[in-house]
Amino acid sequence: MSEQTIPVVDLLDFKQGDAEAQARFVKTLGDAFVEYGFAAVENHGVDRAALDGSYADMQSFFRLEAPTKERYEIEGGAGQRGYVSFGREHAKDQSVADLKEFWHVGPELAADHPLYDRLPKNVWPDEVATFQNHSLGLFDSLEECGTYLLRALARYLDADEDKFAAMIDGGNSILRMIRYPGPEEVPPEEGQVWAAAHEDINLITLLVEATEPGLQLLQRNGEWLDIKPIKGQLICDAGDMLQLITNGKIPATTHQVLAPPNATGPRYSMPFFIHPHPDCMLEVLNNCISDDNPRKWADVTADGYLQQRLQEIGLKGDD
Repeated sequence: MSEQTIPVVDLLDFKQGDAEAQARFVKTLGDAFVEYGFAAVENHGVDRAALDGSYADMQSFFRLEAPTKERYEIEGGAGQRGYVSFGREHAKDQSVADLKEFWHVGPELAADHPLYDRLPKNVWPDEVATFQNHSLGLFDSLEECGTYLLRALARYLDADEDKFAAMIDGGNSILRMIRYPGPEEVPPEEGQVWAAAHEDINLITLLVEATEPGLQLLQRNGEWLDIKPIKGQLICDAGDMLQLITNGKIPATTHQVLAPPNATGPRYSMPFFIHPHPDCMLEVLNNCISDDNPRKWADVTADGYLQQRLQEIGLKGDD
């Protein structure tokens, strides 16, 4: 029996299984998203060497002195690439900043790519020679995994599978490399936690196993549920954009990261936020609209939605 507290699926059932195995995977994943907004994925195919290398690299970077790290903080960049220091980001509708620092990696586009001049460029720390290679390898591996999961969700929703997968072609997805400090290192202010209760902005988020526990989801009954960081598992959750597309059939689940009572050191974590192409129109699926569930949101472009939310969480100033 799994030690995990949420439903667990095996991606090989979808990638290599027969029709029955694929149907079972699709139903388990979809039902988990409807009930919890979260699922755990085994045999996800994420590159282990890139994952381990990225963890080692990010720990090396975050050990650097603050002035060195701050050289990679891009003013006016909405925090979408490079380093973001303590106190910059807060959850929507929260006045107290989250207790974390992080680094953002986006897609590395060729110079002839149509979006080359529209998406922010990655920056890389000179002090960690392998940082770029490991993080881009992890980025590509997570994106491939996410494509399979989106295809499975499309089947669950009786939507166009190819169209669902194509949404993220050229998407401004983000690999976020986070360090939450130990309680003795940065004493929290009143009401300050590692990451306050929030919902993700994007379509789906993939979270490789963190180095320490702390992640919790808010269940439909209003109770918090701990999600365990189990080696070899990947946690997948639904974001606001998927909620919009499904007209709330798959809700974006509130979650938070709290330092456990016995925490003695920092927590490292690497969520991968999967975003659609900036010009992708987030359209409510017709089969998710009914007399019992009338349309809740207007259609909007992915970039328009993203810019609004970045402003709400403190990573983008007022225009």
